[in-house]
Amino acid sequence: MSRKTRIVVIVLFLAAFFGYRHYSGHKKEAPAGKTVSAAQDVAPRKLGSLAFKPCTLPSQFGAGSIEAQCGTLQVAENPALPAGRKIALNIAWVPADEKGDHAPDPVFMLAGGPGQAATESYPAVAPAFGEALKKRDVILVDQRGTGDSHPLACKGDDTDAADDSAQAARAAAEKCRDALAKDADLRFYATTDAIRDLDSVRKAIGADKINLIGISYGTRVAQQYAMRYPARTRTITLDSVAPNAIYLGNDFARNLESALDLQFGRCGKIPSCAKALGDPRQRLDALMAKLKAEPPLVTYRDANTGEQKQEKLLPAHVAGLARMYAYAPVAASLLPLQINEASQGRYEGLMALSELLTRGLADQMAYGMQLSVICTEDVDGVRGDPSMSTSLLGNSLVDTLIAQCAAWPKGVRPADFHRPLATPVPALLISGELDPVTPPSYADSVVKTLRNGRALTLRGQGHNVIGAGCMPKLFAQFLETADAKALDAKCLDKLAYTPPFTDFNGWDP
Repeated sequence: MSRKTRIVVIVLFLAAFFGYRHYSGHKKEAPAGKTVSAAQDVAPRKLGSLAFKPCTLPSQFGAGSIEAQCGTLQVAENPALPAGRKIALNIAWVPADEKGDHAPDPVFMLAGGPGQAATESYPAVAPAFGEALKKRDVILVDQRGTGDSHPLACKGDDTDAADDSAQAARAAAEKCRDALAKDADLRFYATTDAIRDLDSVRKAIGADKINLIGISYGTRVAQQYAMRYPARTRTITLDSVAPNAIYLGNDFARNLESALDLQFGRCGKIPSCAKALGDPRQRLDALMAKLKAEPPLVTYRDANTGEQKQEKLLPAHVAGLARMYAYAPVAASLLPLQINEASQGRYEGLMALSELLTRGLADQMAYGMQLSVICTEDVDGVRGDPSMSTSLLGNSLVDTLIAQCAAWPKGVRPADFHRPLATPVPALLISGELDPVTPPSYADSVVKTLRNGRALTLRGQGHNVIGAGCMPKLFAQFLETADAKALDAKCLDKLAYTPPFTDFNGWDP
């Protein structure tokens, strides 16, 4: 595996994946290749002390682009050196409907990863905010190190020989570190720095209190903000909850195994699927054993260019694909069929899908920022699990993170950083039943110390569920009442399971 591929696989393992939702219905497409396209000849629009100009947040993964107002706020990279290097935080403001009553407390959406940018992630989930926007502004702050807020992104290097060892991963991290350190102090791009920035934005726009909605890693940011600034936090909504108490990386292998058992188990409950595809889990295990012993050279069609290519199908390709597809049941429904094809020696589908996924996500994550977060906040608590050594992911991710962080600068983590959040702030926690990275048990553990909190599990759903079924309506009601326990969530009972594909004609009727 080349160094670039190895880095991408690690990023995929850690990513909070928005794209598979394929939301649509918002405005016209933005010009290709532009993250934010601001009109230069329009008078600025003020929100508090910040000036904004019209811009378009371009779509990703088939979502519609969003018309917004964009601006920046200068903050110190190192808070102890206010006269030192500055970071221009990239901020987008999606104004509330001018026809409705305008509430003074805006909604801040916090992106996942770590490494995703809020302005880039929002178009994929924007329809979930439709009801909320009738009364409240939505504010998107690219977390420092992501998007257009001094991004810490490193490009991979395809020139290196195949080497998937921890030593090679450390060498890649060192190369990235040295490139980024020319104009960034990598110690100051972690969550604690991010929440300080969020409060600076809150002050600048003139909001006394704010509502936070975090998705995946963004739930950590929301919890940390609510812990440090309780008087400024009106509500928190946590979608796909990452508890303060966990160390990112420890549970990835186990959580994926549990999710795949649930997802693949659906096939056994559908006679036509069981007959056509057998036991997907057994076939996946047999496929992984075969790839480890003798990875086949596969000729496949590049989905982006249409060209015929050849590459060896490695266990890492299948593990990364299985994990990322497991985030969204609609995508996961393809896996049993593709695994069945591979078990019969037809590998082209898996190879093409893996390559398409890798290219589609590699540029969406700020690899350097991701390491600044994990190496500061998690790596000292990351441990391999011997019982997971034969699992799909195994312990290679843990070994890689430890090796990379040995070479990465670390910031200062507050002593109580991993303490469970205990607050009276109203909280709504939502989880997908089939989530392979932040299972419902995470939300159940967090809500125990939130006396005004409520956890909901959405049947048949995966990761990032704010847009599923009637959830946007419930989210807007929660913002209105700040009372999660009073929500009538019976409408979520209508959510259905996605059946697996049994052939290439689609789902059974």
